[in-house]
Amino acid sequence: MQARIPKSAALATLLALMAPAISQAHDEAPGLPPATLPLSALPKSPALDVSSLKVNKPVKLAEDDAFREKDVWGRIRSGYAIPDINNDLVGKHVNWYATRPDYIARTTARASRYLFHVVTELEKRGMPTELALLPFIESAFNPQALSSANAAGMWQFVPGTGRDYNLKQDAFKDERRGVLASTDAALSYLQRLYDMFGDWQLALAAYNWGEGSVQKAIKRNQAAGKPTDFESLAELMPAETRNYVPKLQAVKNIIANPAQYGLNLPAIDNTPYFTAVDKTSDIDLTIAAHLAELSVDEFKALNPQFKRPVITGDEQTKILLPKENADKFHLNLAQWGKDLSTWTTHKITTARESIGTLASRFHTTPEVIRQANNIPQKSLLKAGSTILVPKISTSASVDISPEVERNATVAFEAERERTTSKAGYKLAKGGKAAKSSPVALVKARVSHDAAKGKSRRKN
Repeated sequence: MQARIPKSAALATLLALMAPAISQAHDEAPGLPPATLPLSALPKSPALDVSSLKVNKPVKLAEDDAFREKDVWGRIRSGYAIPDINNDLVGKHVNWYATRPDYIARTTARASRYLFHVVTELEKRGMPTELALLPFIESAFNPQALSSANAAGMWQFVPGTGRDYNLKQDAFKDERRGVLASTDAALSYLQRLYDMFGDWQLALAAYNWGEGSVQKAIKRNQAAGKPTDFESLAELMPAETRNYVPKLQAVKNIIANPAQYGLNLPAIDNTPYFTAVDKTSDIDLTIAAHLAELSVDEFKALNPQFKRPVITGDEQTKILLPKENADKFHLNLAQWGKDLSTWTTHKITTARESIGTLASRFHTTPEVIRQANNIPQKSLLKAGSTILVPKISTSASVDISPEVERNATVAFEAERERTTSKAGYKLAKGGKAAKSSPVALVKARVSHDAAKGKSRRKN
């Protein structure tokens, strides 16, 4: 480089002026001696005007930077990176949220369990942090939410898309509801859509409407010589999608400055809410909650993917618990000294196996079997069904195998009119948990004689 520099007074003066910048560039690239600095390290003149540049992705935060904010809301605000829109629909939705403080309070209270994890995952991927607010629109942060289109969970995956992103759906669990699995799948899906369209607003529209529909709308506008940004395509979208991005913008505006709208957000500490605990054997959901010293509702809020009263799975299955409760869980588990699961499986081999007959055989009631397996009243089990039944002997103490879990199905048909009375049985009530989950958390009720026999065998 030195051999090409003319020895003139003017250039010497120029190099003197550039020396601070060269020194700074050398500090940033200490492996290069000053004489061999790349041309890209030299300042350019005139200065670049960056006022018109759009940033689609935030720069990935260093780990220390992520913890400088006092609460998670601050982290979300600092990572906003999707271009704003400002239209009548945004104003309409801002007004809707701002005039419903109770709704905001309920939704943000639910969100407080999950937001730290979601924001951390977004920052790891270098994605806009306002995407953490998307469950506000999808499910109000309710992981038990189920739409009329059979979209489930906090991120509202339909069954097919869930399977595309490796979310297991079987008789025992539905990972579309799971906090860790569904968040990972949703962010992977959103990133794929962004890579497809190069625009976060269009990616969001595709998340709601489907990428094929957005691609067709783009081609239609291109053929007509019209722009293909979100607002230009909005007139081609169904009402739900047309309102989708404005709803997110409305929530984004409120989170950015809640006081402007007369709202208060609950403080959410910028620390992990939960930790993952390895599950080494089958365990009843109620027993797991008891060992963690949590209510069943709180346990299910962190572990909504489990559909049955028993949590099955292989060594990869984990349960989520607040950290202090995880410590209690390990301590109580070490002192438990009893069976962790009171359930096993039974395969129906003939239509003659009625629920009443099964209840008598397994020392329980028909309602307990119906509730544990989500079998409607006035229906009969079909042959080939695999159902949960109470354990009645130590010979049934082995865990439910992963193969059974993967392949288990429960099929039933309408029961014919019968003249026999079913008086004497009452529907087992599950309280609030029953209303918010597909199956109530029943206990496997075993007869006193069977229980005593089991106790004697353990001694």
